[in-house]
Amino acid sequence: MSHEIIIAPSILASDFSRLGDEIKAVDQAGADWIHLDVMDGHFVPNLTFGPPIIKALRNTTDKIFDAHLMVSNPDVLLADYAAAGANYVTVHAEACDHLDRTLSHIRELGCKAGVALNPHTPAAVIQHVMDRLDLVLVMTVNPGFGGQVFIPAMVEKIATINDMIDGRDIIIEVDGGITAETAGAVVRAGAQVLVAGSAIFKGDNQASYSGNIARIRDAVR
Repeated sequence: MSHEIIIAPSILASDFSRLGDEIKAVDQAGADWIHLDVMDGHFVPNLTFGPPIIKALRNTTDKIFDAHLMVSNPDVLLADYAAAGANYVTVHAEACDHLDRTLSHIRELGCKAGVALNPHTPAAVIQHVMDRLDLVLVMTVNPGFGGQVFIPAMVEKIATINDMIDGRDIIIEVDGGITAETAGAVVRAGAQVLVAGSAIFKGDNQASYSGNIARIRDAVR
């Protein structure tokens, strides 16, 4: 393995009634980033949270806040997520009419720019915006729900994107069905950031979270 793996627990799988404590727990358990799954009830069926919640949580940890916007109108919201404290802001290619402009705006706001691709979306979509990208998020399940089963065909897609990056300073992130059993395949294909929700938040306490994170790390060593 030529790069350090980043573990980004998705708080979608945490106990929302004690969200601040859950973030502190996974921070202490060994998380590298905190993944924030924003859903609008339109681009995906579920609703989660928005900038006010992220802003309120920002002082619970100094770890990277990785905001994944599963929303149909990302352009009107970008400034709010930057102001709330997101370090990475990732938009869906499928939701952006002018992806180049959107990614440029994210960077102008002082954030790292990411683009997410649904399972059916070909890698070629990002070919002409590579110079605007800091991160590519490959969805290894269909977006909108936690606890789904990993789609094996996405491993080839990750490898294709890794080839397209060709030495650029762009990180590949994967989200969906990531466990100790699936992590090895995506890392071998080129993924560096592993988003995991259900696999990390099993056990409901910091010691369990620590063991869950360690199992994923051990699987890719």
